Amino acid sequence: MVSVRIREAEEGDCGTILRLIRELADYEKLSDQVKISEEALRADGFGENPFYHCLVAEILPVPGEPQGPCVVGYGLYYFIYSTWKGRNIYLEDIYVKPEYRGQGIGSKIIKKVALDKGCSQFRLAVLDWNKRAMNLYKALGAQDLTEAEGWHSFRFEGEAMRELAGK
Repeated sequence: MVSVRIREAEEGDCGTILRLIRELADYEKLSDQVKISEEALRADGFGENPFYHCLVAEILPVPGEPQGPCVVGYGLYYFIYSTWKGRNIYLEDIYVKPEYRGQGIGSKIIKKVALDKGCSQFRLAVLDWNKRAMNLYKALGAQDLTEAEGWHSFRFEGEAMRELAGK
C-alpha cells in the first residue's frame, strides 16, 4: 500500500489540478466542456475571497527515492447554503488517477472535505452511469436524493444565462 497525504492545494498546484480536471472530463466523456484555464483556477481559488477550495492527494516517496511527492487526485469543493439546514459543502469534483483507485484515496479526500467545517450537509452529483462512484458514496453513508426524494438537478448556461441577465 502506498503512503498518501491529503493536503490543502497550493497556488503552485493549479497546473496539476487542471491536468487532473481534464483527465476527469475525459473519463466522464465530457472533455469538450472544459473551458477553465490554469490562470482562472489560480485567480478563483487563491485570491482574497476564493470561489472554491481544493484538496490534493499525494503519493509520498519511499525514503531514499530521488523524486518528491506525486499528486494523484483532488477534491474541489465550495460552500453553499440551505434555507432548511444552514451551511453545506458541495463537492464539485473528486478524482483519483485510475492506477491509484481502490486504495482508499477517494474516501480519504471525502472524509477530509467533510471534516469539521461546521456544515450540516455534504452534497455532490454523479453521472448516472458511474456505478462505482455511486457505490462508494452509498458505502460512506450518502443518500441518493433522486431515488429518495425525486430531486432533479438543473443548470443555466450560455444563451440562457445571457437571457436571464437581460443581454
